[in-house]
Amino acid sequence: MQGTAGDEEVAHVIEWSRAQRSIPGHARMRAATVAAPNVVEVRDFDVPAATEPGQLVVRMLRASVCGSDVHSAFHGFHAEGRLGAPGYPGHEGVGEVVESRSTRFAEGDLVLTVPVPDFAGCFAEYQLIDEGQVVPVGADADIDRVLLAQQYGTTLYSMRLFWPQAGNTGIDNGVAAVIGAGSAGLFFLQQARQLGFERVVVSDLDADRLAVARSLGAAEIVDATSASIVDAVDDLTGGKGADLVIEAAGYDSCRVDAIAAVRSHGTVGCFGFPEGYGLAPFPANTAFRKVVRIQWASGTQNEPGLVAFHDAVRHIREGSIEVDYCLGTNYTLEEVPEALERATALGRGAVKMTIDIAGR
Repeated sequence: MQGTAGDEEVAHVIEWSRAQRSIPGHARMRAATVAAPNVVEVRDFDVPAATEPGQLVVRMLRASVCGSDVHSAFHGFHAEGRLGAPGYPGHEGVGEVVESRSTRFAEGDLVLTVPVPDFAGCFAEYQLIDEGQVVPVGADADIDRVLLAQQYGTTLYSMRLFWPQAGNTGIDNGVAAVIGAGSAGLFFLQQARQLGFERVVVSDLDADRLAVARSLGAAEIVDATSASIVDAVDDLTGGKGADLVIEAAGYDSCRVDAIAAVRSHGTVGCFGFPEGYGLAPFPANTAFRKVVRIQWASGTQNEPGLVAFHDAVRHIREGSIEVDYCLGTNYTLEEVPEALERATALGRGAVKMTIDIAGR
């Protein structure tokens, strides 16, 4: 019986996992792993080897925790065949190439690793990765700051979908709204200001994150525990609605609010992770009546040439995007389970959590 495309993808994931999991004769390393759904552990694994053309082994220096890692570890969104794989689900990392079968990267190169999440392995001392999922950052890069190019790059790619130079619905009243003030939402806030939105409203459940949004130029901040971003936008626009609303929190209720807060013929950008598999409630009639343009964004790692990630590295290095508010909350590799647990509680005030793997 012929397998489906989905079957082939699962087989590919399993084959990749085996390649990283057991290579006889190699030294051992420490890596975090999702041992089973809802179980994150740090274990010993064999150091992977680059055996195929285009493969690299990267000694990881830093990694960071993404909200989607929480979904993979605790909410059933893990890739089939990746349970027990070293470094999974970490997909934001910076490291040094120590073994190369690539003509594009040499041993000693400092790189941003942006693996497709299903093949991710950044929560490890060493990571096996394809040359097409690596971006050079320069030998003199500040590794703590340039690490943020992965998360920023995903928002840069997404904003180019939400608000393209041609094809968007235009700025009418100069108001944008961002639902969620995690690292992604705060990057969207900065980009909206750079694109010409005079006033940006930001909502979140955490007061510390909202304070960061204020410092980055939010015209109004909304404590979502007691107030509504829909009401705030209505007040700011006289009931007209925002030109652009970006949902960066990942809740069905937030996507409902995004449709309610956008103006007629406005744009809603959906960045937040799905809340679950299957169908989700959605205000289709309201979206229909408003003639809303709705754009989803995902898959930055599959962009040809990884343009957004390259641009993100450059923007951070030249200082045109602020990232310092993401720094300062550090965990060791052995503490990845604790870091992921904290991420389930919206970081308890931290915008981003860094995993200091090498101590460099």
